[in-house]
Amino acid sequence: MPKSIQVTISLSFTLISVCCMCFLGVMLFRQFSERMEELYIDNSGQLLNQTAINLEDYLRNMRRISDAMYYSVIKDTDLATDSLDEEMNLLYEANKDKLVSIACYTKEGELTAAAPIATRKTEVDVTTQEWFVDAMDQLENFHFSTPHVQNLFDDPSFRYYWVVSLSRTVELTDNGGSELGVLLVDMNFSSIEQLLSKANEDTSGEYIYLMDQGGEIIYHPKQDLISMGLYEENNRTAAGYEDETRKEQFSGENRLVTLKTISYTGWKLVSVVPEEVFSIGLESSKYLAILLVALSLLAVVILNQLVSARIAKPLKKLNDSVKEWESGNLEPDIYVGGSLEVEHLGKTLRSSVEQLRQLMQDIVVEQEEKRKSELDALQSQINPHFLYNTLDSIVWMITGEKYDEAVFMITQLASLFRISLSRGKTIIKVEDEVRHAENYMNIQKIRYKNVFEVDFQIDPKIRQCCTVKLILQPLLENAIYYGMEYMDGEGVILVRGYQQGEDIFLEVRDNGLGMPEEEAAQLLFESGRERKRGSGVGLINVHSRIKLRFGPEYGLMIESHPDEGMLIRIHLPFIPYTEENQRLLEEGKYPGKEKIKKQTGRKEREDPADKAEEDKRSGPDGGTELESENEGGEERHE
Repeated sequence: MPKSIQVTISLSFTLISVCCMCFLGVMLFRQFSERMEELYIDNSGQLLNQTAINLEDYLRNMRRISDAMYYSVIKDTDLATDSLDEEMNLLYEANKDKLVSIACYTKEGELTAAAPIATRKTEVDVTTQEWFVDAMDQLENFHFSTPHVQNLFDDPSFRYYWVVSLSRTVELTDNGGSELGVLLVDMNFSSIEQLLSKANEDTSGEYIYLMDQGGEIIYHPKQDLISMGLYEENNRTAAGYEDETRKEQFSGENRLVTLKTISYTGWKLVSVVPEEVFSIGLESSKYLAILLVALSLLAVVILNQLVSARIAKPLKKLNDSVKEWESGNLEPDIYVGGSLEVEHLGKTLRSSVEQLRQLMQDIVVEQEEKRKSELDALQSQINPHFLYNTLDSIVWMITGEKYDEAVFMITQLASLFRISLSRGKTIIKVEDEVRHAENYMNIQKIRYKNVFEVDFQIDPKIRQCCTVKLILQPLLENAIYYGMEYMDGEGVILVRGYQQGEDIFLEVRDNGLGMPEEEAAQLLFESGRERKRGSGVGLINVHSRIKLRFGPEYGLMIESHPDEGMLIRIHLPFIPYTEENQRLLEEGKYPGKEKIKKQTGRKEREDPADKAEEDKRSGPDGGTELESENEGGEERHE
């Protein structure tokens, strides 16, 4: 369906704005999500680095204990004469919060010293244990084991400890000779566990775990679940990753994995950030972005409405002016305003309307002059023909010494022609038009020897209304010539006038021969129809003059059936006869309905005495005096 220019502009700009805002929102959200991801990577990297530093500090302390024991004690002690126990105990006591035990073994696996002093388990062969084998294989390196239960000494309290063993090869002096041995420092794993647990405390979903270079897990926050098979970790694959951040998918979950290798150990700290962790922050950010986009769209829509209304308002006003013109108002107030283009269009349209109105007025005047000319020509046909027959009848009356009848006929003829002329007026009172019809019928009844009866039933309320003159006489003439002439008496012509709503109706009904309904319907459309008899002022002329004067909704309506007579109804507007209304109608202008209602109300409130005074001025035939002199300027003779 066609839409208004305001709706079109608003929808177009709104659609463009929605697309741009959605695109901008998606781009901003993507940048924000990428920034959030980078932020989480930075945060996890910083946490991982800090944890690695703390862990390296702890391990560095362990190496310092091992170095202190080796370089300060073992190298200066000859096992043949001195013992390592006292110095080893002192070193243990100084660091016992981090240590479980310190022990020194020969290459054959014999214990030379241990702290704290404890009973060695005889069934344990240390030479087969991993820490011992690694130390003997690589003499110059420190070797860190995976967490395990310390099983070298009997504990009187029957406790067991999880430890991480730091082992290295040392040179033992015995009777001045040197031999290889292994120094073992068992670190309390709980210290490492506390350090890593603390690193995992402040996280929300992400976590850090520790593994050796082979992928064996040293610490994991879900160690118990892993050992029971209730949780899986991608540690074996992660062992092959470089020290960087990468995305991986494990167990149907996308996550960010960051690795950091611990120096001297080959251990790797791994930070895992599931995608859902930073997605939680993105959800609130997404809703915030949607809210901002929605508010922006609302502002844009409101702005579009204001701009489109500002653009379309002048066009709408101009369009309303054109609609008013289309509705029938010939003097619309054409809007001029808005932008330069709309203002120019309004001025041009106003000028066109003015020119068209002037052209229509010229056409109306031209048509009116044409009708007047036609009416004058027809009247000139009436006068000789009708006057000749009437005067001929008067001569015969005088010859037959019927002087009263001759006087009456002459009086009716004079009144007939006075009303026909009406000082050149086209608009007269209904009362005068009815009197003209009565004069005409009085003359015709005498001529036709009273072969028909005429009955006038006119509502007094419409007698003072406006009408076009000479509209009843052609209808009566038609009823006589085509209805009464072939009847053998009992002919009746009924003339009625009444008000119905805001209209008045004048009817001429006869009981003559009538005609078929289809033929009667064509009487008002056969403009070239030749009349065999009559004055020539036909039905079409009457119909056209009424429509021209009052509008297309008014005019004649014909009803007829064979052998049932004919009814011709004249439809006119109810317009009180005043000098102003008469002048306006003569000029082709129609008085407004409000003005007519006011005049009608004023007419109803007139004093009845005015009506009585008017009746006193009526002539001998029941009508009002028209003028003291005839149209030719001669004195009136009765």
